[in-house]
Amino acid sequence: MQAEYVIVGSGSAGSALAYRLAEAGRSVIVIEYGGSDAGPFIQMPAALSYPMNMRRYDWGFASEPEPHLAGRRMVVPRGKVLGGSSSINGMVYVRGHARDYDHWAEAGATGWAYADVASYFRRMEHWHPGGHGGDPSWRGRDGPLHVTRGPWGNPLHAAFVEAGRQAGYPLTEDYNGYRQEGFGPMDRTIWRGRRWSVAHAYLRPALKRANCRLLRGLAQRVVFEGRRAVGVEVARAGRVEVVRAAREVILSASAINSPKLLMLSGVGPAAQLAEHGIEVLADRPGVGQNLQDHLEVYIQYASRQKITLYKHWNLFSKALIGTWWLLTRRGLGASNQFESAGFIRSRAGVEYPDIQYHFLPMAVRYDGRAAAGGHGFQAHVGPMRSPSRGAVSLRSADPGAPPIIRFNYMSEAQDWQDFRAAIRLTREIFAQAAFAPFVDHEIQPGAGAQSDEALDAFIRDHAESAFHPCGTCRMGAPTDGRAVVDPECRVIGVEGLRVVDSSIFPRITNGNLNAPSIMVGEKAADHILARPPLPREERQPWIHPQWRERQR
Repeated sequence: MQAEYVIVGSGSAGSALAYRLAEAGRSVIVIEYGGSDAGPFIQMPAALSYPMNMRRYDWGFASEPEPHLAGRRMVVPRGKVLGGSSSINGMVYVRGHARDYDHWAEAGATGWAYADVASYFRRMEHWHPGGHGGDPSWRGRDGPLHVTRGPWGNPLHAAFVEAGRQAGYPLTEDYNGYRQEGFGPMDRTIWRGRRWSVAHAYLRPALKRANCRLLRGLAQRVVFEGRRAVGVEVARAGRVEVVRAAREVILSASAINSPKLLMLSGVGPAAQLAEHGIEVLADRPGVGQNLQDHLEVYIQYASRQKITLYKHWNLFSKALIGTWWLLTRRGLGASNQFESAGFIRSRAGVEYPDIQYHFLPMAVRYDGRAAAGGHGFQAHVGPMRSPSRGAVSLRSADPGAPPIIRFNYMSEAQDWQDFRAAIRLTREIFAQAAFAPFVDHEIQPGAGAQSDEALDAFIRDHAESAFHPCGTCRMGAPTDGRAVVDPECRVIGVEGLRVVDSSIFPRITNGNLNAPSIMVGEKAADHILARPPLPREERQPWIHPQWRERQR
């Protein structure tokens, strides 16, 4: 079996890449280990907590015990299904801040500054502002990825945004447009009441073309002839075969599996490969390094009024919601319930937001367990640019063995300072008049947790991953000994091989990673096709004019 391009992974970047290559007339094979994304647990937005906790759809990865988080093993959900992690995520759409991409360019990813990538975000978007406003000139209106906003049916969303304003922060009609900083509506990848994953937006349209095929199987390693990648070894139906690439092999297998595949194929830190008896083809010490993620805590309050989603937290109500959604694609089942958002700076001297909020009109965990025995609400809050770095490494040379994942969360003093600030600033927001009719008492951390020591204990025991791993195949200049891919996503030291997914991020972006990952697939397609880049965006988004002196 052969195609011009063989892509490993049908996730956010891989599906976007397959779509653009097939659209250009190139023959493409997409290798995906996971199964179908059909069924209500994936397609119903309100059911988002289910697929990321089901081994049918998730690789089931977990970190090693994290020494700075009381030795807890943190789950690392990654999509093992058509659409990859876009089929199991929370459907929140955040481009990231312009300065994130300027930092990429400054770090050696030439051609990936905000001015370079903005047009790719517009190309991929089909933005529906709803009744919330925003300047459409900053957004795309005819791309394959539908981006919508919630109706704010629950009054707590309006209260959250107003409380932000009362606390002195600006309002923003569109955090993905001119002004990220502030409080306003949340963008989501939901369309006509169902999850709009890349499987819907990109993969299925690509597979309708005769030149794009999907192959189910486990990619075990890249096959080389000399130093050139010529195919992928795939285990399927009880046998192993080589799927050949006439032009290039492209790894879009996630920030966990892409470095694993490189190392299994002989590209990575030479000493580590030798330990597992793997012949070294290219000694790239940066493979698997630079692992980053977002941590967050849930600041929860009991509600005085019985208006939260808790009234639906019973089997009978869930059955009614699910049935109505199946019949109409409407109602509570048609929303992920993340309908309002906030982005703020933790202190004066921080140029652009480094704290993100997801507001939810219920007190509940991502795994679906209610944290309060009654009505409550919460803000998911966490710092966006942790200085801590971890790594993905091989457990063995067996392609079926999960890798060793160490995030090294909270290993820097700055992490603790930023998290304490995030909690205290959040409490200040909930103390505003807009929440006076709703706040009964603080559930967690709890009113007694005021000192640095008490907050640190809460963070240590309760911080959770936001499920945004990235950075393990860092993009940089070819002369950078720690870079894995060059600014055209080509793996340095070999030929015919690229990595195109969130693993190439030099530094984690501000917010959820689905949108930047799709953008990487879109932009990489133009590099692969040797097309001229899209026009640069010469306008600069809003930065607080007194950011050096003021926190808000």
